[in-house]
Amino acid sequence: QVQLVESGGGLVQAGGSLRLSCAASRSIVGTFTMGWYRQAPGNERELVAGITSFGSTNYPDSVKGRFTISRDNAKNTVYLQMNSLKPEDTAIYYCRVHTYWGQGTQVTVSS
Repeated sequence: QVQLVESGGGLVQAGGSLRLSCAASRSIVGTFTMGWYRQAPGNERELVAGITSFGSTNYPDSVKGRFTISRDNAKNTVYLQMNSLKPEDTAIYYCRVHTYWGQGTQVTVSS
């Protein structure tokens, strides 16, 4: 069993930045691929950043160049640095590893 706890969400103006954190209850961050997803009202959950155990990252075009995923294996934590935020980035953000999901953290970007 793995517990994931996200934090760092909030309200920010367009163009601003936020850093999300996802703390895992076990030492898995450097072992498995981990991902950040988001879900806006009425939309399906979508991947916004992934990082493999080898450190390879991937992003969809919608966030490429603005979002950066990173991890700290010693702290069992994965981060999502979000810059140049846009109103369309407003969503609940979740982290995931294997079949485990966090509870989500709300990000709201005002115009």
